[in-house]
Amino acid sequence: MRNSEIGLRNCGGGFEPLRPLPGSTTGRSIPTSAFRIPHFALILLLASCNPATTRPDFYPLPQAPRALLFARRERVIPILETLVTAESLRVKRASTVDGYLETDWYDLRTHRSYRDNGYVPDLAHTVKLRCWADPYVPSRTILTIEAVYRPRYDPSRVERELEAIVPLDREGHALVESLLKRARERFGSPKGAHSP
Repeated sequence: MRNSEIGLRNCGGGFEPLRPLPGSTTGRSIPTSAFRIPHFALILLLASCNPATTRPDFYPLPQAPRALLFARRERVIPILETLVTAESLRVKRASTVDGYLETDWYDLRTHRSYRDNGYVPDLAHTVKLRCWADPYVPSRTILTIEAVYRPRYDPSRVERELEAIVPLDREGHALVESLLKRARERFGSPKGAHSP
């Protein structure tokens, strides 16, 4: 069928089929309203409204350390990706536009990375880093880095439900503090202020 035969017209908040031309034997239709929305255009419109983002649908854990940086967030993620890679962590996803970076699971003892839902031999010493770069005021960014681990593994549950923040006395927390320190040195930060 052609679009003219299956077109839709705006009708007070709803849609109804277009009426055929009087006396027409071809089945052709004309719009009876000011505009017509062909099906392909409607599909394109819906596809363009997809709120796709690399950020997860949850916020950082409240205990996650953060820092105020003298930089726009578009500059923070590429530098942070370099710093994380230099620590031998494998980046799972990073987006300058979304201001987000996430690593694969990383064993701090063996320095090996594991993909999600993969077998991790040492849960207690395997961490994942998630980094959020959020605009604060013009040319200022709040960088939040959380390091989480899984006290247990349960494939029947959502990964986030099993995660806990790495304790302050663990190596994973020291890694986060090191990354925040290097980010402050790279971009600058208010003296004596580690979080806004």
